[in-house]
Amino acid sequence: MILASGCVELMSPQEMTQLVADYGAFTDELKQAGAYVTSQGLRPTTAATTVRVQYGEALTMDGPFAETKEQLGGIYWIDVNDLDEALAWAAKVPSAKFGSIEVRPIWG
Repeated sequence: MILASGCVELMSPQEMTQLVADYGAFTDELKQAGAYVTSQGLRPTTAATTVRVQYGEALTMDGPFAETKEQLGGIYWIDVNDLDEALAWAAKVPSAKFGSIEVRPIWG
């Protein structure tokens, strides 16, 4: 699984349009290679709700769990042979140019 993060709030409308186009091309490349499983963008952390259970009671709080400069922007679930192949794809994620990309295997 590829987790993409970055700080898109600082982008101009033109830069955002280009980023969306770059992600479309990246997704098409994954699909053509047969590595694509699914992907999904996430709303900003301002739309988050954090849940904690204390003494058996669920407590909710609006907003993110932690304040950070980068936030998880979305995920790509890919099917590849090994970590090296996953890392090669991660290096092609458009937001790798200004953010960070985390690669994680799934359980199972």
